[in-house]
Amino acid sequence: MPINKLQQQVDDWIRQHGVRYFDVLTNMAILTEEVGEVARIISRKYGEQSFKDTDHKDLGEELADVLFVVLCLANQTNTDLKGSFDRKMEKITNRDAQRHHDNEKLNI
Repeated sequence: MPINKLQQQVDDWIRQHGVRYFDVLTNMAILTEEVGEVARIISRKYGEQSFKDTDHKDLGEELADVLFVVLCLANQTNTDLKGSFDRKMEKITNRDAQRHHDNEKLNI
């Protein structure tokens, strides 16, 4: 689904079920918390830590939580994520078109 459609889907959900958006600072704190949950899963699944019985283990669900809050922040700050993402892809494509191919560390 295109990002702009995801933004609209989140906005519709907030208006129907969420009453209103949390303020931007609250959503930033929530985003930080959700990214921490992603980090916890990755450190346990791919790193050296072991899971605890109380750990959430669904990386996809936690990444979706991050995406949901990012979409909320974009909506409430009137940010067009599709346009911003398209510009970002163009920028890094132009800047890094050959850079990673020339990186000896990646060609192992």
